[in-house]
Amino acid sequence: MTAAFRWLWFGAGAANLGDGLVLTALPLIALGAGASPGEIALVTTLMTIAWPVFGLHAGWLVDRLHVPRVLVLANAGRAVAVGALALGIALGGPIVPLVLGAAVVYGVAETLVDTSLIAVVPAVVPRSALTSANSRMEATVNAANQLAGPPLAGLLVGTSAALAAGTGSALYAVAAVAALMLVRRVTRGAPAPAPALAREPVPEPGPGPEPALQSQRPRGRVREGLAFLWGHPLQRDLTLLTAAMNLVWSAWAAVFVVHAVAPGPLALTPAGYGWLLAAMAAGGVAASLAASALRHRVGTGALLFADCLGTVALVLPSALGADLWVVATGLVAAGAGSSVWRILVAVIRQQGTPPALLGRVHSASRVISWGALPLGSALAGLIATLAGVTAALLAASAVAVAVAAVFVPVWRRSARLPSPEPAEPVRQ
Repeated sequence: MTAAFRWLWFGAGAANLGDGLVLTALPLIALGAGASPGEIALVTTLMTIAWPVFGLHAGWLVDRLHVPRVLVLANAGRAVAVGALALGIALGGPIVPLVLGAAVVYGVAETLVDTSLIAVVPAVVPRSALTSANSRMEATVNAANQLAGPPLAGLLVGTSAALAAGTGSALYAVAAVAALMLVRRVTRGAPAPAPALAREPVPEPGPGPEPALQSQRPRGRVREGLAFLWGHPLQRDLTLLTAAMNLVWSAWAAVFVVHAVAPGPLALTPAGYGWLLAAMAAGGVAASLAASALRHRVGTGALLFADCLGTVALVLPSALGADLWVVATGLVAAGAGSSVWRILVAVIRQQGTPPALLGRVHSASRVISWGALPLGSALAGLIATLAGVTAALLAASAVAVAVAAVFVPVWRRSARLPSPEPAEPVRQ
């Protein structure tokens, strides 16, 4: 891997460790400051609402600006906001408003950082290394954000809320410095050179605007990303399937804690619940590291379908009242499948999208797929209120099974695109 990719990888690790810490710590800090349940829910909402509200504009900005500079500014902004929270806690300031402000900055910056990370990978590695590079990034995201971040947040908040916020601020500052090292190493708007023969032929881009014909107006440029995504059949189908699976995941996340923690059926302590979620993240890390080899062995379509089955395994055991070990096995499978899905969809998007459109296409996909998250949690909460947690899990299971069935024709289409065998020259 190139030196530029190593800086990108290191910065992504620091930023995602900060994300895992901050995502867990902000609600805990608000709770410790005496926030009401509504205020705590507002913290979570403000951290996630930026994608449907700002995501398309984030893609336009990433495509228009030099991506490493976007990473510098976004991570520096998060460092300042979370650092201000740490200072406010230390000085006895109004903690809840500071938490809410940090949540807003976090959410907006996250749209820029996530879009930038996807958009810049093809500029720092050759096309033949995209699967390997995305696998490393995904493994790092899982290990830092989901495995290490939440336990670290619990430990630090238990010691000092100011220490927790200060640590998050420092991690974002490190990520900003790493991005600064990329500024001179990445040529603006240029993809990495490809070798004469690639291990994987590039899928034909679907209908969409050529970079030379792009609109100069922000609204028109945003529409170009949406139009390209919708005109590329495989990317469109995968985006819609991701949205459907996100309905299941968010519904599960909204009610599973009630099922898992005592007096729920699994009767776990809060610490045990945390370890159960860590097991799911461990499955994701392991699958991330094996994704490239698995893709060569069984193919893209089969791996994507495995994630559909993993989503069924996420919810169905709990819906049927299975014991802890069966539920845990399902969570590990779901974590593994989710990681592989993200890696392969990223490769398909990077190979099938012109570099000048990549940021907007990625953000358009995120707006659609992540826009389903609040809907899934709201529906699960409504069903659980009216008919109980088991009914909500059964409804989510039905959606998961339907997604697996709908995926079959998409499997056939995806199997024809990214072949792992060396044969064809790269089309520039």
